[in-house]
Amino acid sequence: MAMPKRTSVADFYAQLADHARPHLLTLRRLCQEGLPDAEEVLHWNQPAFVQDGTRLVLLQSFTAHCSLRFPTHQFAAQRDRVEAAGYEAGAGFIKLPYDREIPIELCAALIAARREEFEATGSAWTQS
Repeated sequence: MAMPKRTSVADFYAQLADHARPHLLTLRRLCQEGLPDAEEVLHWNQPAFVQDGTRLVLLQSFTAHCSLRFPTHQFAAQRDRVEAAGYEAGAGFIKLPYDREIPIELCAALIAARREEFEATGSAWTQS
């Protein structure tokens, strides 16, 4: 079933399923803290943190998990770290099941790595 169209960031969080809300709010807080100069907007019907016109991080909500998504080129260097911590990683994302606690330190480090990469290179989001 497709996710209903969200009208705003606030609408996205307001319509989250009860079991998903704590995870997404935690990821939101980590992004707000780790990306203080970024603005939270909707991209692809999901919250994204954007700075100087560049999407830095995208939050995704699914039925049984949420994801923290990064540009694939940047996340490739982090994938082994995510898998070593016992989490599934895909092309640009860490999969965070709702029945497990959010790995706060790991997610904060991933967000910091994205911020550092953006600050060093101004790297835009690219799909590969």
